[in-house]
Amino acid sequence: MRITVIGTGYLGAVHAAGMASFGHDVMGVDVDAAKIDQLSRGLTPFFEPGLQDLLRENIAAGRLKFSTSLEEAAGFGDVHFICVGTPQSPNSTAADMRFVDAVVQGLAPHLKKPCLLVGKSTVPVGTAARLSEMAARLAPSGTQVNVAWNPEFLREGFAVEDTLHPDRLVIGVTSADDESILREVYAPVLAAGTPFISTDLATAELVKVSANAFLATKISFINAIADICEAAGADIMPLAAALGHDSRIGSRFLAPGVGFGGGCLPKDIRAFMARAEELGVGESLDFLKNVDRINVSRPASAVDLARDMLGGSLMNRRVAVLGAAFKPNSDDVRDSQALKVAKALQAQGAHVRVHDPEAVDNARAVYPTLNYTHEADKAFEGAELTVHLTEWSQYRQLDPTHLLGLVTSPRILDARNTLDIDHWRSAGWTVRAMGRPSR
Repeated sequence: MRITVIGTGYLGAVHAAGMASFGHDVMGVDVDAAKIDQLSRGLTPFFEPGLQDLLRENIAAGRLKFSTSLEEAAGFGDVHFICVGTPQSPNSTAADMRFVDAVVQGLAPHLKKPCLLVGKSTVPVGTAARLSEMAARLAPSGTQVNVAWNPEFLREGFAVEDTLHPDRLVIGVTSADDESILREVYAPVLAAGTPFISTDLATAELVKVSANAFLATKISFINAIADICEAAGADIMPLAAALGHDSRIGSRFLAPGVGFGGGCLPKDIRAFMARAEELGVGESLDFLKNVDRINVSRPASAVDLARDMLGGSLMNRRVAVLGAAFKPNSDDVRDSQALKVAKALQAQGAHVRVHDPEAVDNARAVYPTLNYTHEADKAFEGAELTVHLTEWSQYRQLDPTHLLGLVTSPRILDARNTLDIDHWRSAGWTVRAMGRPSR
């Protein structure tokens, strides 16, 4: 099958390579000529484990190419996947739909054969129906253009695995023929026994944002309990473990710490609330206001703990920050809680040096006034306090005994609760962790 993937960011680039690996002829399309040039040469414009190998393999096999032309894409594809961003609107908490709309506006007038537009972007419910009307209005007379929705459930850092071996496939369609087309697109995945849910357009649109709202709620819930643990002298880690053994709750996303960030959860729950208000049922999602409020407060909580560990003032104190990406195995710094903490530490007078295995260059572009290093040891040199903010596996493997010789004072705040704090304490470090009693 001939497939186009429009938008080659974290979602689209991985999806294009994945579709090619399924044996389809694929064209990735983007308005960013520099990005298309990189991808055409088998280079990834961002860090995603496994993507570069998959990209090069399928380019070499002749199944994957890239273009900046929607007109070329219209003539090439039978199925067009829409994978562009839906950021928060600059003027409200609603989703900014300009990029999604631009795809249809740019593609539809060039369509000369029947095709299926398949949205994968996270959008407000009702978008697919609106785009269907737009495509019908803009496409040449007599050209049949159908719209389906196929929400993505990719985790940055595991996007290749999630594309090739998803835990479920959800499609929203308006006809059995469209379902049949998508079954053909995903034939290798379905042959492996992946659960397949076919539903209407609106339900498919709601699945992704509902999943994100639930996960965000779970994270903010455990962080709220962490605050109570700190006040009561209890320990959030065994408490979270006990909750996780309840099969009705589960352990995933019960990770107390500095909260969630990235390009999805924060803006998606706000857009969900905004759309609910438009539909007249805003009160049904009132609880998400507290989910968002708790998450927004987490960086300040980490800064408060850091200041307390330094005797009540951060002024002119040297602080090492471990992590800039919003999560490990990614160089994405969008809405990064780690960088928010680093910036807040600096705003209170600290001299901050940030390390991250992959995200230093992206972080520097967002917060150029912070100091950065590509070497972990350099971050520790002369530090009076270390703050662990992104749960990279490299940080769990650090040798606290070796680091004693680099720092001025062996203090560390584990704001992600993933370090072996007993190991660090036995090496001579003073350790605090969010939601855990101090010793």
